[in-house]
Amino acid sequence: MNVTIRPAAREDILRQFRYYLIEKDADAAAKRFLEAVEAAIEDVARHPEMGVRKILKNAVLQGLRTWPVKGFPSMRIYYLSPTDGLRVVRVLHGRRDVNTMLEEDVSEF
Repeated sequence: MNVTIRPAAREDILRQFRYYLIEKDADAAAKRFLEAVEAAIEDVARHPEMGVRKILKNAVLQGLRTWPVKGFPSMRIYYLSPTDGLRVVRVLHGRRDVNTMLEEDVSEF
């Protein structure tokens, strides 16, 4: 399956990586995070229907699903699975205002 990671999702991943690396001074956790995100994306690419649907008002995000990043319980991947492949929309921490971020950010699809 063709996988596309939106620039916003790439920035989310990089932001969280930097957080572990710089703020927490946890090189091993930063590396584990990247590996866990990659594994989660591979999982949903193989089985895109397994994620939980996220209901939003924005029509562009109809069909959006979410899947946890194993080992990082507050982190979730938000993705769409149209017929032409998988699109990773965002990778966000659950303490953020996820609904608002997703509703407002519809660029670069």
